[in-house]
Amino acid sequence: MSKKSDRALNVAEFLLSIKAVELKPEQPFTWASGLKSPIYCDNRKTLSYPRIRTFLRQQFVELIKEELGSPEVIAGVATGGIAMGALVAQDMGLPFVYVRSEAKKHGLTNRIEGVLEKGQSVVVIEDLISTGGSSLEAVKVLREADARVLGLAAIFTYGFQRSVDAFALSNCKMSTLSDYDTLVECAIKNNYIKEAQLETLQKWRKDPEAWGSSKTKAGVS
Repeated sequence: MSKKSDRALNVAEFLLSIKAVELKPEQPFTWASGLKSPIYCDNRKTLSYPRIRTFLRQQFVELIKEELGSPEVIAGVATGGIAMGALVAQDMGLPFVYVRSEAKKHGLTNRIEGVLEKGQSVVVIEDLISTGGSSLEAVKVLREADARVLGLAAIFTYGFQRSVDAFALSNCKMSTLSDYDTLVECAIKNNYIKEAQLETLQKWRKDPEAWGSSKTKAGVS
């Protein structure tokens, strides 16, 4: 097993063990967007577990050095990427900023909080990637501030093709500690889900809108 695969598996096991990720193919969750999903991911839970929090911080630092280079600044995406981004910046001895989802309604009306100089190289930290929309919005804001974005690192990605395409179109490298395929593999191996549920999880990931629509028509809530 490669170092990258080993990392992805370890992270998946941690997320499942503390129920930061829950899989319920027969009782779908409803996301804030209204999308129905057999999986729900809340990586903020990792912050409550010092051992896991430390492990993730260390893995982020390694991932950045291996795949994204040597940034001058670490930027977190509000709100999920703020705490972990600050931990990573502390570990690397780098300045930290974070990007708001919208400008402040008062004061300086900032989108970027903290000190970021023009031309500085930045790595963006996010907790998870779904469609990639909010993450790439943060990248856009940083680029508009004349930062050089080396890439974005996240704990987990659902691996939707639309997010892969969006990052490619935005010319932004995206690296993650773990991913959906590894998580599902780990969940089956450790009996979090049954082999028979695998087809449902694969169908959802391939076309989440169509899967959710079929569940709504069937009266599943």
